[in-house]
Amino acid sequence: MKPTRGRDLVALAAFAAVVTWILVRSFYGSLPPVSVFAGASLYPVALIEFVLAFVIRSRVDDRRIGTDRHQLHPITAARAVALAKASSLVGAASAGVWFGLLLYLLPERAEVDAAAQDTAGTVVGLLGGVVLVAAAMWLEHCCRTPDEPPDEPAM
Repeated sequence: MKPTRGRDLVALAAFAAVVTWILVRSFYGSLPPVSVFAGASLYPVALIEFVLAFVIRSRVDDRRIGTDRHQLHPITAARAVALAKASSLVGAASAGVWFGLLLYLLPERAEVDAAAQDTAGTVVGLLGGVVLVAAAMWLEHCCRTPDEPPDEPAM
């Protein structure tokens, strides 16, 4: 499985931002207010992934990978990689959506009270998406197999 490429995530975020900006321009008046808690749901997932990354990294560094009860099962590592890949896509798309909304809100803040009130929740959501991408990329990095040490030369 190939590592997630940053440019793919940036492209997804940019696409989501453009589509969101276009849609919000047309439908902002019919959208509900943006709560600060709307984007905060990404933070617990990011926290779990950061913790999982450190646990996996310590097991990989100590070479405690295998099928024993006290080892990291290879299937668990593969599932963590799948979680990381999915989370990086969700985080990038979410960050793009929140950024597209923010692009609409910033110029409107001076004239529309609702835009000024929605900005805080939008920033929280945007940062949540970025934090989730960072956590997912770190988890994916920690799940890589370690490089094999070179063989010792015979004396």
